[in-house]
Amino acid sequence: MSKRDYYDVLGVARGADAEEIKKAYRKMAIKYHPDKNPGDKQAEDNFKEAAEAYEVLSNAEKRRRYDQFGHAANAQSANGGGGFGGGGMNMEDIFSQFGDIFGGGSPFEGFFGGGGRQGGGRRVQRGSNLRIKVRLTLEEIANGTEKKIKVNKQIVCKTCDGSGAKDQSSIQTCKTCGGQGAVRRVTNTILGQMQTTSTCPTCNGEGTTISSKCTVCHGDGVVRGEETISINIPAGVSEGMQLSMGGKGNAAPRGGVPGDLIILIEEIPHETLKRDGNNVIYDLHVSFVDAALGTSVEVPTIDGKAKIKIDPGTQGGKILRLKSKGVPEVNSYHRGDQLVHVNIWTPKALSREERELLEKLQDSPNFKPSPGKNEKSFFERMKEYFE
Repeated sequence: MSKRDYYDVLGVARGADAEEIKKAYRKMAIKYHPDKNPGDKQAEDNFKEAAEAYEVLSNAEKRRRYDQFGHAANAQSANGGGGFGGGGMNMEDIFSQFGDIFGGGSPFEGFFGGGGRQGGGRRVQRGSNLRIKVRLTLEEIANGTEKKIKVNKQIVCKTCDGSGAKDQSSIQTCKTCGGQGAVRRVTNTILGQMQTTSTCPTCNGEGTTISSKCTVCHGDGVVRGEETISINIPAGVSEGMQLSMGGKGNAAPRGGVPGDLIILIEEIPHETLKRDGNNVIYDLHVSFVDAALGTSVEVPTIDGKAKIKIDPGTQGGKILRLKSKGVPEVNSYHRGDQLVHVNIWTPKALSREERELLEKLQDSPNFKPSPGKNEKSFFERMKEYFE
């Protein structure tokens, strides 16, 4: 069954502004709300259809894509993980995402009299997220590492164990909301009795009040402190990447859910190696004589020293590949290579004897540049390696 046009679903013109769309959705939500139509499968489907239409048309970017591509644009958005995706919607998604359309703390909770949704009124506070920077060497990035970091943040008050109260007897059920964290008001409308829910003004949605506050945290349940956190950094991270540790951010007031710790990765430049994605580049300088006669040299790698062979007649700009000596991909067995860029070192100053020696060789046929057709330029070689 093909989907109806979102504008038709809400009964608005294609040029309708944001306020008109919001009013239209509110009207449809009231009309088809499950609490007003208990057991009516068609009304529930209409309610979901209206929520889906509003989810797209209330978002400027999603609406623009929908106007251009129709429902196909919404399907693409779903594949990218955004929104409801035009299908598989459930009532909890709708209530959580559009709960503020009518105002109040939990507007859909028990919205209509008779069979209203119960529970879930208490507000659970959440601590704020923390951001820190962690600087890593190339070796640490390549092999992964564990860092112990001292973080200054909000921690649970040990005196009151996070309750914010002087003692347990100081914590009382809120008399205004009866511990529900929300208060309800019933009004008579042309649609019948309407019940709205809002956050309790006395306890601010927590369901409890404190008669005597903790003298250390002054009722907040949290204090400023320091915590040493062990952070496992996986191999292959890169500059600017962010890692997240759930529950390691600031503690929340009065036993709420702690925030997350966001770790921003910074790379410490290596003394001799340069990183390019998962590959590592090293500039090797060899003398003219060694390049002509051939030699063996040691080069630094992430894992230590490695010996490589320079063939006789090696040209400047040649790139030698050390397989799997680069940086691994995050959460993968694949590892990049180390690319050794050969540079021929030309003496900047010559002694009299050295000059005479070179002058004798200057006219030798073997010392005349004669690149073959198969000789590739530096840029061609680099392109070949990175393809």
